[in-house]
Amino acid sequence: MTVTQPELIKNSIKSVPDYPKPGILFRDVTSLLENPQAYAASISLLAERYRHAGITKVVGTEARGFLFGAPVALAMNVGFVPVRKPGKLPRKTLSESYELEYGTDTLEIHEDSITAGDKVLVIDDLLATGGTVEATVKLIRRLGGEVTDAAFVINLFDLGGQQRLEAMGIQCFSLVDFPGH
Repeated sequence: MTVTQPELIKNSIKSVPDYPKPGILFRDVTSLLENPQAYAASISLLAERYRHAGITKVVGTEARGFLFGAPVALAMNVGFVPVRKPGKLPRKTLSESYELEYGTDTLEIHEDSITAGDKVLVIDDLLATGGTVEATVKLIRRLGGEVTDAAFVINLFDLGGQQRLEAMGIQCFSLVDFPGH
């Protein structure tokens, strides 16, 4: 029986019980990277989906978003822009803070990396509550970029992230879906 590319991807993602704390079933996307066919399939499927969408930049969120965003940007022949934690980018940056379950975090983007009119695709490895991508979208929009889509390898569909982003006008796409535990 032939396995489809999405099945290959899903089967390559290992589940780790009780990580990072008891009661959590962690979906380890790094195990997908160990399978070159699954990794290549994930890049190919994402690039093909957006190849003719007029995207001018792909933005990836730290850190695992880089692993998928940069190769997708390369496959689409567009620029890649990293969004990082504070103090990691050398040029002048713009910052956006966002709420975590316990506290806040901040993301930064180079001020000159997005120009008015850029059509931007945001890519991350996993969508859970959507806070990281929401902050990323706000940064891009503050720089004049247009964001209408975000793509993920994994969507933990019952944790509310997709609904949160859709409320911002963002269409979400994921290669595989899992329940969030």
